Amino acid sequence: MKPIRNAYALLSPAIVWLTLFLVVPVALITVISFSTDGGYGLIIYEFSLDAYLQAFDPFYLQIIWQSIVWAFVSTVICLLVGYPFAYFIAHSGKWKNILLILVMIPFWSNLLIRLYAWVILLNNEGVINQLLLSIGIISEPITMLYTPFSIIVGMVYGFLPFMILPIYASIEQLDRRYLEAAEDLGAGPVSTFLRVTLPITMPGVIAGVFMTFIPAVSVFVITDLLTGNRLVMIGNVIRDAFVVEMNWQLGSALSILLMALVLLSVLIFTRFTSSRSKRMTR
Repeated sequence: MKPIRNAYALLSPAIVWLTLFLVVPVALITVISFSTDGGYGLIIYEFSLDAYLQAFDPFYLQIIWQSIVWAFVSTVICLLVGYPFAYFIAHSGKWKNILLILVMIPFWSNLLIRLYAWVILLNNEGVINQLLLSIGIISEPITMLYTPFSIIVGMVYGFLPFMILPIYASIEQLDRRYLEAAEDLGAGPVSTFLRVTLPITMPGVIAGVFMTFIPAVSVFVITDLLTGNRLVMIGNVIRDAFVVEMNWQLGSALSILLMALVLLSVLIFTRFTSSRSKRMTR
């Protein structure tokens, strides 16, 4: 009985934290989403489905789908870039700590400052266009800013460290004896990676995907700065519903809908990766 009490005592701070900052807010916006709009941000606690009927309008569904696609593309790019880089860091010997510091340096500065740097790089008179013009690859500037391309670039740049670090942690904990055993059994480098390294490091991949996709699908600062509100994601719509339109019911309904879709995506991805990992290790 005493170990159980000790376990509850150790878990109690986490339980309190999750209750106050996760369960209570989600419950609150769920209640608000089913309330009646009284105008000017006034909440009338009478049951209504008006907010959900509005949230399922094709206009909002299109923005949600667009946000999921952009977040998915950004996550895939982060994975394709982040896994080799994390693998390289884990096998870089004395340079390991320096490379990890370089990965974490972006966290030391404000995201807004870093995004403004991309505005300078991507605009028609920016460094990238001027470089391409000077070496003759293009004859006129390419429009990169205020496009989906700039959104993808911003999200990959902003969330790539969240992909690299958990994958690096998984690779770092990989028991090298498994790799040696695979080599002794005649497995080549590709087969060893697909059947040993990748399945064992899959928890890091899953963590990295979640830590990248979930914030990417609801981001709004990146679209504000790199598209000038010419392109929006669902995060922009939810923010405007709360702050600009003062329509808390619609903002809450869109938030609940987005959380449900993200949760569904997470469950599908987890199921797919777990079943595929089992097949790869057979």
